[in-house]
Amino acid sequence: MGQHTTTITDGDFASAISSDTPTLVDFWAEWCGPCKMMTGPLEELAEENSGKLNIAKLNIDENPGTASAYSVMSIPTMIVFQNGEEKRRFIGARSKNQLAAELVEFTV
Repeated sequence: MGQHTTTITDGDFASAISSDTPTLVDFWAEWCGPCKMMTGPLEELAEENSGKLNIAKLNIDENPGTASAYSVMSIPTMIVFQNGEEKRRFIGARSKNQLAAELVEFTV
């Protein structure tokens, strides 16, 4: 994926979200236009918040188990996890500034 975001799968999902550092998981698919629009903003936010917020991407077509387990019905869906627990959920594309504002509680 990007230089500052990581790609996760059904197999390593549990370990990816178990950190006490918040992890935003972007549930996306290759065919999803709004998902592609989020690539740049998510990469920038990952770089700007290095050490405070992890950003991971999970392709729902390649990893349907996790998407189903978290009832991801539309994409992009972004879920912030901390210590394995869902803390916040966002559905739909956003600008970088909108997303940064919604994530401020995790990045200060």
